[in-house]
Amino acid sequence: MAFFVYILASTKNGTIYTGSTEDLGVRVAAHREQTLGGFTAKYGVARLVWFESHPSREAAFRRERQIKEWRRAWKLRLIETRNSQWEDLFDDLERHLLDEERRSEGDPRWGG
Repeated sequence: MAFFVYILASTKNGTIYTGSTEDLGVRVAAHREQTLGGFTAKYGVARLVWFESHPSREAAFRRERQIKEWRRAWKLRLIETRNSQWEDLFDDLERHLLDEERRSEGDPRWGG
């Protein structure tokens, strides 16, 4: 089972939110439908612009906390390293999850 750290944005260079989850599709859908309330609903933050997988809940949580402490500029660079156009990755999540799986397995074709 994989666990994920993700970043959502309202628009390109807009408001951003960092979170972690064990089911990326379900969690992002909940943000998009505004069923979670809170920050993302209040500021319209629902575009999945970056994510990475981790082997454990604890590792994902540590990475989430690390990123949340970063300066905004560092977060923007992290997003743009893989998603320079700030494309909504949720639109083709299955393909992006497969790419992430290959990347995390160290497949050299995927930058691992």
